[in-house]
Amino acid sequence: MHSKSLEKLRGVISALLGPEGCPWDKKQTPETLCDYVIEESFELVEAIRSGNKPEAMEELGDVMFLLLFIAELYEKNGDFNLSEAIDSSSAKMIRRHPHVFADTKVDNQDELLRNWEKIKRGEKKKSERTFDSLPKGLPPMLKAYRINAKAARTGFTYPDDETAEAQLQSEWKEWKQALDSGDKKASEEEFGDYLFTLIELGRRKGIKANTALDGANNKFLERFARLEDLAKEEGLDITEMDIVELDKLWDRIK
Repeated sequence: MHSKSLEKLRGVISALLGPEGCPWDKKQTPETLCDYVIEESFELVEAIRSGNKPEAMEELGDVMFLLLFIAELYEKNGDFNLSEAIDSSSAKMIRRHPHVFADTKVDNQDELLRNWEKIKRGEKKKSERTFDSLPKGLPPMLKAYRINAKAARTGFTYPDDETAEAQLQSEWKEWKQALDSGDKKASEEEFGDYLFTLIELGRRKGIKANTALDGANNKFLERFARLEDLAKEEGLDITEMDIVELDKLWDRIK
């Protein structure tokens, strides 16, 4: 079933790129489709996190369409084909999971991840450093999480959660001192250090900062929308209300 569906979608793409195809599609390149991949991926993530399964299904199809579209363009250029890309990924996953496909034994997840990083480093050029494979375009919060995760796989991390918590408290104090000094540049730098350490502490607790903040953003937006609706129902204008009045409405919403 999956194979037939995949071939059907590839047939749609071939028609779009064919002599009687779509003028817009025929002008596209892998480079011009990059922003669409990012946009559709964000829409897919939003659908998944919201629990909207029909929407997730649709967005997953849209992402798949773009990936196959890009693969088709590379194949038309004589660079590589879809089968080669899939075979490469299969081989890589088998190679990086010797605890599943070979006789390697791992005692815990930390050991598993360190082994993964060691295998990954062995696949690259000897000159490659630990963070060379980190995408430069990652959003800062996601990048901070990935930096901490990759550092931990090399063993460069706090020995325990208590030490990480103590460091977080230290970073908080340094940020407060910078604020009190009135040095804006130092305040920004120390705030960044605090966030970086907080993200690492969350990672150690199994929390992904990007996901957690996205949930907090959505919760705030939902509650504020309900606050506006409640104010409207009661004939109130939130732009004319003070913080005390707004807080009372907020508490009712919560």
